Amino acid sequence: MNGRLRIVRGRIVDPSRALDTVGDVIVERGVITGITRSSAPMDGETLVDAEGCIVAPGFIDLHAHLREPGYEHQETLSSGGRAAAAGGFTTVCATPDSDPTVDTASDVESLISAAKSSAPIRILPLGTVSRRQRGEELSEMVGMATAGAVGFTDSPRHTCNARMLKHALDYSRIVERPIIEQPQDSELASGGLMHEGPEATLLGLPGIPPEAEEVAIARAIALARLTGGRLHITKVSTARGVELVRRAKESRIPVTADVTPHHLTMTDAWLAGKGHSARMYDPNCKVSPPLRSEEDRQALVTGLNDATLDCVWTDHFPLTLVDKLCEFDRAESGMVGLETALALLLQLVESGEVWFPRLLAALTTEPARVLSLDAGTLRQGARADVVVFRPDAEWTVNPARFMSRGRNTPLDGAQLKGRVLLTIVAGDVVHREAA
Repeated sequence: MNGRLRIVRGRIVDPSRALDTVGDVIVERGVITGITRSSAPMDGETLVDAEGCIVAPGFIDLHAHLREPGYEHQETLSSGGRAAAAGGFTTVCATPDSDPTVDTASDVESLISAAKSSAPIRILPLGTVSRRQRGEELSEMVGMATAGAVGFTDSPRHTCNARMLKHALDYSRIVERPIIEQPQDSELASGGLMHEGPEATLLGLPGIPPEAEEVAIARAIALARLTGGRLHITKVSTARGVELVRRAKESRIPVTADVTPHHLTMTDAWLAGKGHSARMYDPNCKVSPPLRSEEDRQALVTGLNDATLDCVWTDHFPLTLVDKLCEFDRAESGMVGLETALALLLQLVESGEVWFPRLLAALTTEPARVLSLDAGTLRQGARADVVVFRPDAEWTVNPARFMSRGRNTPLDGAQLKGRVLLTIVAGDVVHREAA
């Protein structure tokens, strides 16, 4: 956008500098050129009325499955980018579980080029830890980092080989990028379909014990302590997992961690028909790691509040009807989340469980810090990545209207509060919703 844009009368919130004020944000030539008290507009300015809205740094999602190349029937960089913009996300990191996987510098360059030409937001590539995510041979981490990879992960797989994870953490010190580990011991989780507990017994489904996560987290932390490498533990879902991360941070081990919106707001009871849809065995509630107990959920909320869990990642995983509308044991794991994340998380604010500034930091400044990104702030001179949302706006979830190709959500028909009205990336309006 070449002209000046003025977002007027909004509540401007920037966790990076504890800013919370009412005023105007001025955008020109792709950067923020002013944050002022509300004043008369200048000639030629485009005005956006944000009265009653929050004006914040654009959200950053460090873990989304955008599926291109290879799985374009599930999602593309274009559709995933539009879904992100509708959810207020201006930067999204794409997991490397495409086909082919992102193993080399040329793979990274290809993804960056494709994203720039087709996606309305900034998409940053994550490279694999092991070639083809098979856990047999390290990928070209140095070359990928040079080409623009911002981190490395074999998600949605767990790094089974401890020696390989150790070598990867050694390399993380060289490339100054984190190793993102999904902690679920494959042997302990083998055959499980949901959280192991009373609800699984009631439904007659084999369970995945919390220990499958705890063992994997303990191993990863031990290797981070040994190597001094940068470890990020993704999708923590258990109370014990939160405690292990907390103790690691107290011991000054270089570890960060995240949690998903659905693990913060849903439990295994949803599979027993006690959630929004009241549908038992809802395959849209089948995710990895599984939805856990209410005790675990409360521990995750506490971990987010005290910054044991640094940030929130959507784990957006679009799937087709064929992938989900089948027997529960055959349904694939995953749910979409880019377009519902904000409203789900604001439920925690409305209930008093999470402090709003902490939630906003977990979506902006904290993910930027984890990956050392130049984003997540509304400072003058910063790139104009901005989201405007009305926290009290009510809307009904209708998956048929999603920008994403995925419709796999258990929230169909849910009444939620919190609607993104405007998303700006580098000064360009990439999403606008009627107020």
